[in-house]
Amino acid sequence: MFSNRTRLFIGTIFFLSLILLVDKHWYELAALALMMIVLLGWDYLRQGTLVVAARYFHHKEYDKAERSLLEILKPEWLSKNRRGYYEFLMAGVCLQKQDFDDAEKHYEIAAQYPLRSVNDHVATLVHVANLNIRLGNFEKAKAYLELTEKHREKINAKMKDVIKRLHEELKKHNP
Repeated sequence: MFSNRTRLFIGTIFFLSLILLVDKHWYELAALALMMIVLLGWDYLRQGTLVVAARYFHHKEYDKAERSLLEILKPEWLSKNRRGYYEFLMAGVCLQKQDFDDAEKHYEIAAQYPLRSVNDHVATLVHVANLNIRLGNFEKAKAYLELTEKHREKINAKMKDVIKRLHEELKKHNP
């Protein structure tokens, strides 16, 4: 929920409070300050800066979103629900930079984790299929499009239309 600078600022305030409270022998409050420092650290490890990055991403500020995502030192330590979203956002940033190989890699990883909705999961699979069509890897694209079929009833009409167009594109290249 916080940027790393904000976490560091808040952590410093709690640390200074901890020192002052121990000096005054108010150990219960000192324990509370210590607990808040631990919670800030835990929040960083499990949540990262995804909320900040998502805000930038949705406002189409991709450079700021990328900087926020790169503040996460170990994405593999993020919680299971957050890791998929991290990969989804990072893939979107790579796509905006036209770095299609990295975008494909991040979308493939995102597809392995739970996302907010079935539509987001299918969108991830569709992105991988689309990238593979553009790169000429039609068999892989076909495999990812087949994975979308099991969610056919749960996705919206717009996504169904995109899948249909990708199938038509595949037929052109691979009759």
